[in-house]
Amino acid sequence: MSTFSTDEVAELAAVAHIDMNDEEIRKLAEDLDPLAEWIKKISDADIEGVPPTTNPLSLTNVLREDVVGETLDRDEVLAQAPEAEAGMFQVPQILGEE
Repeated sequence: MSTFSTDEVAELAAVAHIDMNDEEIRKLAEDLDPLAEWIKKISDADIEGVPPTTNPLSLTNVLREDVVGETLDRDEVLAQAPEAEAGMFQVPQILGEE
């Protein structure tokens, strides 16, 4: 028996705006089982007495400090855009009507 039902997978796909047919939904529900088992093993691990660790490696920021520099003129940039309105770029809608 699958940990995830096909209805649950279909609902998650709909929320994520991912089109999936019935076969893809069934296959994904099956493929999620080993992942769920692996997560359960990790959750069941005995961590009593193990100190919390954020990162075992010493990390150093190698980026430079932010420096304010010359910027582009907004009106000049928007004038080069295919469509702009109210100081913003207009782009085609990519998701369903919302």
